[in-house]
Amino acid sequence: MNLSEEQIAAIKHKDGPALVLAGPGSGKTTVITQRTKYLIEQYHIPASQILVITFTKAAAEEMKTRFLTLCPQEGSKVRFGTFHSVFFMIIKRAYGYRGTDIVLDEKKHQILKEIFQTMKFEVNDEQEFLSELESEISLVKGDMISLEHYHAICCKDDEFKIFFCTYQEKLIQMGMLDFDDMLIYCYELLKEREDICNLWQRQFSYILVDEFQDINRIQYDTVRLLAGKKANLFIVGDDDQSVYRFRGARPEIMLNFEKDYPTAKRMILNKNYRCTDKIVKAAGRVIIHNKKRFEKNIQAIKNSKKPVMVRLFQEAKDENEYILEQIHAYRKQGLLFSEMAVLFRTNTQPRALVSKLMEFNVPFIMRDSMPNIFHHWIAKNIIAYLLLAIEQKEHGTMDRGLFLQIMNRPLRYLSRDSLEDPVCFSSLKQYYEEKVWMLERIEKLQYDLIALASMRPYAAVTFIRKGIEYESYLKEYAKERKLLEEDLFGILDEIQESAKLYETSMAWFAFMEQYEKELKQQISSKRRNTDGICLSTMHSAKGLEYQVVFIIDANEGIMPHHKSVLDADLEEERRLFYVAMTRAKHDLHICAVKERYHKEIELSRFVEEVIKSKYN
Repeated sequence: MNLSEEQIAAIKHKDGPALVLAGPGSGKTTVITQRTKYLIEQYHIPASQILVITFTKAAAEEMKTRFLTLCPQEGSKVRFGTFHSVFFMIIKRAYGYRGTDIVLDEKKHQILKEIFQTMKFEVNDEQEFLSELESEISLVKGDMISLEHYHAICCKDDEFKIFFCTYQEKLIQMGMLDFDDMLIYCYELLKEREDICNLWQRQFSYILVDEFQDINRIQYDTVRLLAGKKANLFIVGDDDQSVYRFRGARPEIMLNFEKDYPTAKRMILNKNYRCTDKIVKAAGRVIIHNKKRFEKNIQAIKNSKKPVMVRLFQEAKDENEYILEQIHAYRKQGLLFSEMAVLFRTNTQPRALVSKLMEFNVPFIMRDSMPNIFHHWIAKNIIAYLLLAIEQKEHGTMDRGLFLQIMNRPLRYLSRDSLEDPVCFSSLKQYYEEKVWMLERIEKLQYDLIALASMRPYAAVTFIRKGIEYESYLKEYAKERKLLEEDLFGILDEIQESAKLYETSMAWFAFMEQYEKELKQQISSKRRNTDGICLSTMHSAKGLEYQVVFIIDANEGIMPHHKSVLDADLEEERRLFYVAMTRAKHDLHICAVKERYHKEIELSRFVEEVIKSKYN
């Protein structure tokens, strides 16, 4: 094995803290496994005293497998595990916990759903809200944030406190803990029980941590307790690839490591064995614009004459056609589908591309679930309006469930008690006959539905938005829920765009049904097919590599995301773009569009940095 000088220096490090800055494709796994071997064979450290911590079970298993090929006799004695598995092992021995005491994600979701229903909390999309709530609860625990000082995002502060406290009370009542509690209980145990802490410090005298840039506060503080005064803490990571702030990961922890450990030895693995020199230089021109980072001079081992391809298209249709053409061209050159990837900022972006791949029978593998746009509550509202218009025209009555969806969107002050099953306007008017102002509202809704019944889908959606004032409702909803209007209007734009090709609402509905059916079939079959184009968010692509990478929709508002307004947010977005760029081994295509839903959209500032850098 040919190792660089920097790799050898890291491998031979023995005692005391060490900070290993490992850039993309620098062979960090090799360094960790080889150093573990060196500790055992050259420094005669008992294998049972070495702890290697990773972030995922898959990474831990891969690391262990690779080490077993190096040290088959001692390999099984080294402890390889995730933060959760290691910390649970500690509290298990102290408190007698069993695996059955852990609340898995499905059960956690169920508990929060029950609390949600008990509180009679009203939201448009229950699943989306509960998912956001789960993330925030996890963030509060991981960062050890006091509820008194936390400002919730998914709901009002007092509502979040009720959700959080009720959830914790239920866990205590059941004698169970979730994955975040594992970390908290372990930290508190080691901090409060010096005898137990000393025991584990003797057990694991050498600790190696992979992907250190993804660590959160409680993980770091617990690892510091385990390392103790000897501080044989060997951390490997890349601050430029820290992209999980939404999970509580803080690049500041890695950046301040040398302040916590002034004697720490810093080593930089600056050789990139994955990407070509053109890709490495282009990625470097982007990441250098971040202010809070370790300075590095990453050098590529592979040279290439092929530049990074930056393409600007009029609209998404042109972008998707280009990607399809390139895929076919690469196939003719002998590349497998699985050697290519399309990366994007959010999992809603590739919907049009997925339809295109389906149309031309190109196999693909989705690394992230892609939500069906027609399942979104805004889409359900639009569909409800159109179905009610059809029912009113054909039968003179309307489905009560459908009517409930839209009767106060926008606000009309209609009461559930006023509705019969089925709903008819005559009985509704009779209920409010003494309130002239309510009768005016009911008559307007009736006339609006009559008008909708004769419109093509695209025009109908425009009428719902403007004439019925659904946009005003969305603005109020965004304000109330502390959401960005642009997010909701973007969804509405996408729904309306899909209606363009259809003469009637029924034809549009038929397309929706067929789309859902095909999407399920394609995703199901492609997951079984190992040779498929990888479609992945930038976050999910971290740690992976492909011969060819397409980055799509490299535009302002998408990349960086329009929610990223603070300097820290923008730096994280730039790191994410850097991660995406460095997934490409040979060819990198960066694609952007001039307009989206007939609105002009700017080129991403990150693409500008690729093309021209003030640091050149």
